[in-house]
Amino acid sequence: MHSHHNGLKTAALLGLLSAMILAVGYWLGGGAGLVFAVVLSLAMNAGTYFFSDSIALRSMRAQPVSEAEFPALYRIVRELATEAGQPMPRLYVSPALQPNAFATGRDPQHAAVAVTVGITQLLDERELRGVIGHELSHVYNRDILISSVAGALAGIITMAAQLAIFLPLGGSDDDDGPNPASLLLMLILAPIAASVIRLSISRNREFQADASGATLTRDPLALASALQKIHYGAQRMPLPADGQLTGAAHLMIANPLRAGGIASLFSTHPPMEERIKRLHQLAAITGTGPARFSR
Repeated sequence: MHSHHNGLKTAALLGLLSAMILAVGYWLGGGAGLVFAVVLSLAMNAGTYFFSDSIALRSMRAQPVSEAEFPALYRIVRELATEAGQPMPRLYVSPALQPNAFATGRDPQHAAVAVTVGITQLLDERELRGVIGHELSHVYNRDILISSVAGALAGIITMAAQLAIFLPLGGSDDDDGPNPASLLLMLILAPIAASVIRLSISRNREFQADASGATLTRDPLALASALQKIHYGAQRMPLPADGQLTGAAHLMIANPLRAGGIASLFSTHPPMEERIKRLHQLAAITGTGPARFSR
């Protein structure tokens, strides 16, 4: 039921994004400019979709690792993939000391799971299993596809608004076209609105991956414990907000960048306290016992 509700919310958000594109197109009066924006945005996001795994892995300098190097990691991933009836993903380790993890790949056949050296040092095996369950759920839930579609739609809105500067708007008569104030409002608000909707989808997917991952591992409290440790560790050692990492930050299990200020309004991750609370509620419902870590 929870998954169905999340699916409806995602469909509604994507529908709203599509409606915004139609509104922008109508506001611009249609024409070649909007067509160009749509084609270019789709091409850019198609590239991101097909190469998102290499982009994300490169941003964290993650390298493929063998089973001999990380036997426990391989054992956990193999067990959970087998439990889910899915193929074994490629495994990578990033040298970053910040505790974090992410999965990427457009489908289970092209999936990759990456963890940082920091997370392997911080978590016990039970907690690491909870994290891997969360990351595999992102792949199994087709979250990369969802985020790519949302990103494409948001990109269309943003680019169309930017093109509004150069296009004839609404006809040759000044009375028929928008005034400079409305043009400025369009250029500012359209990209912001598109980003907020896209980030709402991303936040929604984090909650779903928490729930799906906890169901896969049958241990919600392990993930809750891991999230608390990861949250504190990421806050103590934020990663630099360079271009590539900023683009891949939404894939991480916790925000790898420095939090606070206006940036928190555009965070792709829901509040960690809320995620932990929901996992405790799931544990209570499924009867997996009391929390084994202090608040």
